Amino acid sequence: MHRHGASGVTRTVEVTVTFLEMPSRDNLSCERSLPPDIALHREDRHGAPGLAAALYRRVGAAWHWVERLSWTPDDWRRAIDSDQVELWTARRGDEVAGYFELRKTGDTVDINYFGLVPAFAGQQLGGPLLAAAVHRAWSTGASRVTVNTCTLDHMAALPNYLARGFTIARTEHQRRTIEA
Repeated sequence: MHRHGASGVTRTVEVTVTFLEMPSRDNLSCERSLPPDIALHREDRHGAPGLAAALYRRVGAAWHWVERLSWTPDDWRRAIDSDQVELWTARRGDEVAGYFELRKTGDTVDINYFGLVPAFAGQQLGGPLLAAAVHRAWSTGASRVTVNTCTLDHMAALPNYLARGFTIARTEHQRRTIEA
């Protein structure tokens, strides 16, 4: 272990990153839809960067999402305010339950980020929200949908992706520094 600035103690861990793909919309499997009190909302791309930053921190904190933590508002704007990116939220009234960020590159749509706000975890929303994200990805004219997860993510992440019809394309082993 070693100190990392003011943020606390860090440690280096071995992480397995799993890259998944769905080459056909026929592979999508979902037994349940989102509950009727949860509505999907596509965020306006000009207002989405600030919301994306807040959700990235809120959803990703428990899972050691760190790649974007040092981003400035301009970095977020450049990444999110694009014709190739869609930010969607799942809301119960005005309260955000979860979100997904889609990024289109050529004929592939990547579910770049996906997750539930901690207060909504454990309410059986992950599968239906992921199915909604995949449906939206296919509706853009994609010929393939991709996503990745790692062993730092929620233990249900990989099983959720596989249950929705994704298949493993490849895995990588990495060393990452995380806060202890």
